[in-house]
Amino acid sequence: MNKGLLSVDEALAVLLAGAKPVEEIESVLTMQATNRVLARAQTSTMDVPPMDNSAMDGYAVRAADVKAPEARLRVAQKIMAGAVGKPLEPGTAARIFTGAPVPPGADAVVMQEFCAADGDHVVVKKVPKAGDWIRRIGQDIRKGSEILPAGKRLLPQDCGLAASVGIRTLPVYRRVRMGLFFTGDELAMPGEALAPGRIYNSSRFTLNGLASVFGCEVRDYGIVPDTLEATRAMLRRAAAECDVIVTSGGVSVGEADYVKPAAEAEGSLLMWKIAMKPGRPLAFGKVGQAAFLGLPGNPVSSFVTFLLFVRPYVLKTQGIAQVEPRAIAARADFDWHEPDARREFLRAKWNAQGGLDLYPTQDSAVLASTAWADGLVDNPPNRAIRKGDSVRFLPYSELYW
Repeated sequence: MNKGLLSVDEALAVLLAGAKPVEEIESVLTMQATNRVLARAQTSTMDVPPMDNSAMDGYAVRAADVKAPEARLRVAQKIMAGAVGKPLEPGTAARIFTGAPVPPGADAVVMQEFCAADGDHVVVKKVPKAGDWIRRIGQDIRKGSEILPAGKRLLPQDCGLAASVGIRTLPVYRRVRMGLFFTGDELAMPGEALAPGRIYNSSRFTLNGLASVFGCEVRDYGIVPDTLEATRAMLRRAAAECDVIVTSGGVSVGEADYVKPAAEAEGSLLMWKIAMKPGRPLAFGKVGQAAFLGLPGNPVSSFVTFLLFVRPYVLKTQGIAQVEPRAIAARADFDWHEPDARREFLRAKWNAQGGLDLYPTQDSAVLASTAWADGLVDNPPNRAIRKGDSVRFLPYSELYW
C-alpha cells in the first residue's frame, strides 16, 4: 500500500497499464451498431458515388454545344434519380435531377437557375465548363479504401458511412460487463421512508447512468449491508459475472468500511490517496478475473472519480486506444483566490459571454453543482485563478464519450 499521495496522472498510468481489452467479437446489424466499438477496420467494396451523377437539378449537356450564352438545345430526355439515361446526342440536352446518372456523352451540368425552358427546348444562359456540377465516380470513397478504423466507438454518421457502401453488419467487441454495488447502512432508495440519519442513494443513479453512457452491460447489485461477510459474498458474485466491479463507499479505514478488507481477502488491492479534490481515496485491484475499482462514497467524489478513472479504464477495456478526454482552453470569468495543494476539479458552466462561471460553492457534498455545471475546470495544485485567466476545461461533452 502506498501511504503517500499519488498524482492523478500516476494513478491513471497504473490503472491503464492493467486494462486489457475484451477479446470476444460479435456481429451486429449496422443499424444497431451506434456506440459500439469496432473490432476490425472496414474497407469499401465499391466506389462512392458508384457512377458520375448530377450534383444539382438542371440540364446535362456537351460543353462544346454551348459556346456562348443563350444557346438553344433540344431536350431529348429526362433523367430522374434512380433512372439511367440514353447516350446524349450532339446538340441536345437532358433534363436531369440531383443524384441522377450523367448520360454518356454529357460532360457538364448547368444548374436550372441558369436555364429557361422553351417548349421542347432549353435556353442555356451560362456557358459551362467540362465537369461542372458532376460528382465523379469514386469522388467520395474509392473501392478498397479504409473507411472506419478498428478501435473506433461508432457514431451515428459512422454507421451511415458503413451503410453507404453496403455494409449490413459490423464486427464489434462485446460490451464490457460492469458490476455496481454500494455500501452504507445509511442509504435508502427513493420511495422509501427516510428514517432519521439515513440519506437517499444518489450515487446509485449517477453511476448506473454513467456506466450506460459508456456502453457497458450494467449489473446493479444494489446496496450491500455493512458487514464483512456480505461484502465478500457480493465481491465473489460480481467477480464471477463481470469484467469490472465498481463500488461506492467503504474504501476508507473506518470501523464500518468493509470494502477494503473484503477486497484484500478475495483478491489483491492497492489503496491510494490521490492528490485531487474532490475524491481522494481510490482503490484498485483484482477479484478473481475481474478488475476492481473502489470509489469514495461522497456523491460528488464518486461522480468525478468515475469520469477521471473508471471512464478511461472502461474505454481501454472496450478496445479504444485514445482514452484521454480532449480539454479546451477557456476564459475564467471568476476568481479563485484560495486554491488547494491538491489538483482541483471545479464545477463550471459556460456563460453567454463565452467564458466560464463557477458554482458558488465547490463543497464536495453539493451534488447540485454537478447538474448545474457543463464540465470541470482542471486546476493545478496551488494555482490561484483570476478573472480573464485561461483555464483547462473538461466539458461533459468530452468526458461522456
